[in-house]
Amino acid sequence: QVQLVESGGGLVQAGGSLRLSCTASRSIALLNYMAWYRQAPGSQREFVAGITSGYTNYADSVKGRFTISKDNAKKTVYLQMNSLKPEDTAVYYCFSSPDNWGQGTQVTGL
Repeated sequence: QVQLVESGGGLVQAGGSLRLSCTASRSIALLNYMAWYRQAPGSQREFVAGITSGYTNYADSVKGRFTISKDNAKKTVYLQMNSLKPEDTAVYYCFSSPDNWGQGTQVTGL
């Protein structure tokens, strides 16, 4: 089991940027897969971006705007979000395989 703690959420104007961080309680170097999901009010949780060794994937809605990366030494996964839109407003959750979730961080695009 690994604990995940997200940070970096907040209010941002449309077109602005935010960087989310997800710090793990132990080394992430050997974790098979880490990802970001989000859940808007009244909607189901949806996939945003994922990362494993040498490979990243993105939801179509964020391709070209969001970038996922990780720093094994800092036990942290990042989500750089650029050109934010009001529809990006959601609680963003960090995930690591097999089934570990963070508590979420709110992102609000104005």
